[in-house]
Amino acid sequence: MKLRHHYILYPLLVLTFFTSCKRENKPQVKPLDPKDAAYVHQLSQALTEVIVYDVFAPPVSSRIYAYTHLALYEALRLELKAPSMAEKINGLGKMPQPKLDVALNYPLVAAQAFLEVSKKLVFSDSMLQRLTAPIFAQIEAQEMGVEVQKASIEYGNQLAEAIALRIQVDNYKQTRGMSRYSPQRLPGTWEPTPPEYMDAAEPHWGKILPWTLQRSDQFKPVDPTPFSTDQQSLFFKEMLYVYETQQKLTEEQKAIASFWDDNPFIIHNEGHLNYATKKVSPGGHWMGIARLTCEMTKADPLKTSKTYALTAIALADGFISCWDEKYQTHYIRPETAIQALMDPKWRPLIQTPPFPEYTSGHSVISGAASSILTKIYGENFKYTDTVLEQYGMPTRKFASFKSAAREASISRLYGGIHFLPALENGVKQGEAVGEWVWKKLGAY
Repeated sequence: MKLRHHYILYPLLVLTFFTSCKRENKPQVKPLDPKDAAYVHQLSQALTEVIVYDVFAPPVSSRIYAYTHLALYEALRLELKAPSMAEKINGLGKMPQPKLDVALNYPLVAAQAFLEVSKKLVFSDSMLQRLTAPIFAQIEAQEMGVEVQKASIEYGNQLAEAIALRIQVDNYKQTRGMSRYSPQRLPGTWEPTPPEYMDAAEPHWGKILPWTLQRSDQFKPVDPTPFSTDQQSLFFKEMLYVYETQQKLTEEQKAIASFWDDNPFIIHNEGHLNYATKKVSPGGHWMGIARLTCEMTKADPLKTSKTYALTAIALADGFISCWDEKYQTHYIRPETAIQALMDPKWRPLIQTPPFPEYTSGHSVISGAASSILTKIYGENFKYTDTVLEQYGMPTRKFASFKSAAREASISRLYGGIHFLPALENGVKQGEAVGEWVWKKLGAY
């Protein structure tokens, strides 16, 4: 107090006092190492947390991942003059170029572009800003100067605005106003399933502008097995196969079904109590696998952002391809068929998701994502999947990405929510999508 009352007499002491206080109270932020991809992973993880919190449907989540990670890649590629993906994507063109006479901090450009695009796509943008604030603090702790910082943020905003132009024309907003899906009420067609009998999710997703595909049905699978009540028919045999598989599941098969469930919003009914749990969607799971792979290989920021962007775009095109087929065939779920034709009390091991059966979404997007990761990291890349540990799930080991995709696919049979053709044909469909995305964007 004496020092404060006589501050005019002791200017040097006062300056020293307040400077030392400021140093003691201000948290120390370690400057970013631009060659370390940790900040890229942290940005992606922050977005995943928000996607889980906001409970987006799996196709919608894939759209968010694709836009945001494309923005990240387009920023980081400039430093090493890597090719643009954006100019090869439907509905996009050349990105704005930075001024030649202005130095940029590319991690800051990338983080700013990522954040601004994300804010246009999620609900909880304040949560996203809170989660990413420490990342920005670490980046800005580098010695870059005010002009570089200002220019980097400005250019990040320009990239975000350029990519956001596609957000306005990809038909997403138009699908929000389209009519609700009405079940056809015909034999062999989809109907809402327990426990909540939810409306069909994203019935118009096949109308979303594809990222690289020439059209939504470019890789249309063979038709599903015709529905029949004849006990000698192929459909009845496929239905019986689901039923009998469920009757004799091993503990390992149950674990596989649970591991790959990836239902972002599970409804639990316990007596009179209803509650829900949240976790990553199928696309979020594969984005997590991409992260693990980059971390294992110590991929640099550019390769990491390329991995994320290609995986996300393959997932996005995979969902468009799959959802186009789902709402063309309107195929019945095992739960509905078995209860009607075999056993009224039968229930699948995992909760049936609210959309038609054919093809299997998890099979398609797993085929697509695994194809991309295999192209980048090789056929026999061994890894331990720890993505779901934060949701209380155990880890699983895989000998390759494609073996993981096959397990993800067959898990839907073990879970009782798909017939076998939807799985086998779904993986083929997804692999074709992944190969196409790689041909268009990744093979350079």
